[in-house]
Amino acid sequence: MVKNMRRISLTGNGLQPIAIALICIGLASFLFAQPASSSSKLTIALLKYDGGGDWYSGAASVANLLRFIGRNTNVAVQPTPAQADAKGAELFRYPVIYVNGHGNIFFSEQEAANLRAYLSSGGFLFANDDYGMDKSFRREMRKIFPDEQLVELPFNYPVYHIYYEFRNGLPKIHEHDKLPPQGFGLFHEGRLVVFYNYQCDLGDGWEDGDIHNDPPEKRRAALEMGANVILHALTD
Repeated sequence: MVKNMRRISLTGNGLQPIAIALICIGLASFLFAQPASSSSKLTIALLKYDGGGDWYSGAASVANLLRFIGRNTNVAVQPTPAQADAKGAELFRYPVIYVNGHGNIFFSEQEAANLRAYLSSGGFLFANDDYGMDKSFRREMRKIFPDEQLVELPFNYPVYHIYYEFRNGLPKIHEHDKLPPQGFGLFHEGRLVVFYNYQCDLGDGWEDGDIHNDPPEKRRAALEMGANVILHALTD
């Protein structure tokens, strides 16, 4: 099971008719694909990895993102994120997996093959560079999809407009190297299977307000953009 959503409220967000139709098509595909015993609540799994990076560091921020989605859409959520081993079968229980960290990421050949199967069968990887994982993340993506590459998404790409409006692409949440934020995607057979935010650090913006002392409007922008990525993943 790699789709795990109930429904999205389509009112009050300025969505165009075409966008609404696409979301409805995605929802219909989801509903007909689910076994009767499957949970109707969305959760996100933190992806475990070797290499020394702190894969577990995003648990609290992802919980806040899930709560935000639950409060601001009609998607039913389980706000406690799960954990998924890159080589395990449990990976396929979650429609979205989240990878975050400050250091090195490493996947074995078995893990890379399992992730390739997961992403090829409808799963989605949401990657957040918390500063320091860019080089290893790009290397490991080449291991998973050697014939594909990360490409920067244009500002008119649907992920920036599906629910909340981001006309200038990713919001700048946390300053690292005084570089502009960039949103990268990896496509497989025409479908976006990986979204990677770089020099942005959406995850920092999802943290409790007293962690980074970001202004409320910046934290709100991070949560809205995070919600956009998740909703795009569930309906694409």
